[in-house]
Amino acid sequence: MKKLFTLLLSLLIIACAWRAHAQTAYSGPITQPFGTVSNDDLQLKQCDFEKDANAEMLFKKGDLYFGEDLESIMEEIHVRIKIFNDNGKDQADIKIPYLAFWGGPRLEYITGIQAETINLVDGKQVITKLDKKLIYTKNIDKNRAEITFTMPDVKPGCIIEYKYKWNTVDYSDFPDWYFQEKIPVRYSELTTQTPEVFYFRAMPHVTDHFVKYATSSEGRNMQYDGQNYPYNVSNEVKAIANVHSLPSEPYMSSFHDNVEALRFQLVSVRPLGGFTHNYSDSWAKVGGILADDDDFGGQLKGKLAGEDAIIEKTKVLKTEDEKIAYLFDEVKNTMKWNGNDDWETNDGTSHAWDTKSGNSAEINLALYRLLKQAGLQAYPMVVSTREHGKVDPFYTSVDQFNRAVVYIPVDSTKNYVLDATGKYNMYNETPDELLNSSGLYIDKQRKVFDIIHLKRSTPVRESILVNAEIKAGGKLEGTAQIANTSYNRIAALDKYKTDGEQKYVDFLKDGDNNIKISSVKMDNMEVDTLPLIQNIGFNMDLAGTDENYIYLSPNLFAPFKTNPFLSEGRMTDVDFAYPRVYSINGVYKIPAGYKTDALPKSVNMAMPDKSFTFKRFVAEQDGSIVVRYVIMFNVAEYSKDNYPDLFGFFKKMNEMLAEQIVLKKS
Repeated sequence: MKKLFTLLLSLLIIACAWRAHAQTAYSGPITQPFGTVSNDDLQLKQCDFEKDANAEMLFKKGDLYFGEDLESIMEEIHVRIKIFNDNGKDQADIKIPYLAFWGGPRLEYITGIQAETINLVDGKQVITKLDKKLIYTKNIDKNRAEITFTMPDVKPGCIIEYKYKWNTVDYSDFPDWYFQEKIPVRYSELTTQTPEVFYFRAMPHVTDHFVKYATSSEGRNMQYDGQNYPYNVSNEVKAIANVHSLPSEPYMSSFHDNVEALRFQLVSVRPLGGFTHNYSDSWAKVGGILADDDDFGGQLKGKLAGEDAIIEKTKVLKTEDEKIAYLFDEVKNTMKWNGNDDWETNDGTSHAWDTKSGNSAEINLALYRLLKQAGLQAYPMVVSTREHGKVDPFYTSVDQFNRAVVYIPVDSTKNYVLDATGKYNMYNETPDELLNSSGLYIDKQRKVFDIIHLKRSTPVRESILVNAEIKAGGKLEGTAQIANTSYNRIAALDKYKTDGEQKYVDFLKDGDNNIKISSVKMDNMEVDTLPLIQNIGFNMDLAGTDENYIYLSPNLFAPFKTNPFLSEGRMTDVDFAYPRVYSINGVYKIPAGYKTDALPKSVNMAMPDKSFTFKRFVAEQDGSIVVRYVIMFNVAEYSKDNYPDLFGFFKKMNEMLAEQIVLKKS
């Protein structure tokens, strides 16, 4: 009853939100036929509602309808873009992705491409059409492909436009529609003609008001096997105008999570003259689909070459954690991730194991196989990476997932989510790119399929200890020790081993040429259970020093040299992935002949809701300046609605971090 109430409440909220977007008055430009371009648009110098935009989508129009057989869908798409300057010319590189195949015959395909560039030369329109020979098809993997082409004769001031027809042979493959893009959109319109044979649940993510919202219905007939079957078609037109671009903001989750869009899910089909058939309207049904899929559930029993010898080695290990860690490292160090994310295998788990390379599903399903053979309770799980977008628990679709991992329920309070694609991932840390979303685990044997929210509640810590001597000539010499655990450890190891020591030294300097690093020594690199300790020897020229004064900023080797929240406005929620605690401690010996002239004041600052806190202690003790900062991110996510508080806090905190210690010659 509780689940039913929650579902009904969520649907009511969606319905109310949908009605709230009633049509508003609009008299601006809309769409035009292909090839009909106004000189006013060609003479346009800037976007009216986003003055600094490099390009603007003048309109995007989609017309979606079903084939006469009701088993196929077509969508005609027309896009027109204005290029304002050279920085906007990258909009001329067009990519049209599609699912070429999906576990069988051809699923989607693109037809009818037309494209042209229009320039205004001496008051006359000059049209350059795209050479069809310059349209290319690129296969991404066994399922996905994309059409690519570059618009010709692109110059600042020109307009580019293209149109094409997207086709699918699957009536459930109802495409999403994005009203918002990475450039501003003057007008976006979607028309749908949906036979009432199908019930598609609309999943709107729309905050702007519609400038056009029209619905109608018409009767049609279908002839099949000598019989006449009447049915109705529901027609809807929805349009939004003057949509701001969606920028890439610091600590945003993903474009997918934040974009103004309509998404659709097939819930049920009532065949003409037949009974209603429900589709993946529950996570149990989605789990069942995965369990029966040849490239997922069908891969769970495949034997791996040499697995018996690997399993034999686990028998001498005493604890389950030791066995999990051993098998996780075995797969992580044996197989190389090819960079492709998917919840299904491409060449198969056994083949990927033999070649020691595969996509995320192939690597992690191999890990699942070894864990099960070792007698451990483990389940395959599908998840979504942060870039792909968060899983909506009310949108029961396999399309939300893009990676397969392994789920191990340890006890009622703890579980592991294992992903062996990252060379520095840890078996007991859910990869940070999966946090604040959900995963669906599959227990095929018991037919249990459940959604698990993935989050990290305890904070990840980073500690910095600086012990240095201030020299009379305005130089600082000493050592720094950085202790990293969890995700900080993973990130530091990845950067150090991938980039090499010299580039890592440059990373530690963070663009400060006054710092000279003489040595870097890493401890506990191979022991996941211990903090990664970085021991750094350094000297530093203290800028601004003169004959009488020495100036020192004690914010050294900390990730707070710059403020990530410089904009006063915010369009997306803030996602830090996990709570964090930073402690920065410093002991700076005062040189002979000098005394303190000014010290930053000790402070204790917190957000109104205690979500972020900043503490600073500064004092002179026994001929040295002692400094301690403690910065706490007590939440992993923060709403854009409360961004002004966050903006003010980080602004004040960074000002305090920049305050200097001043010594004066006695």
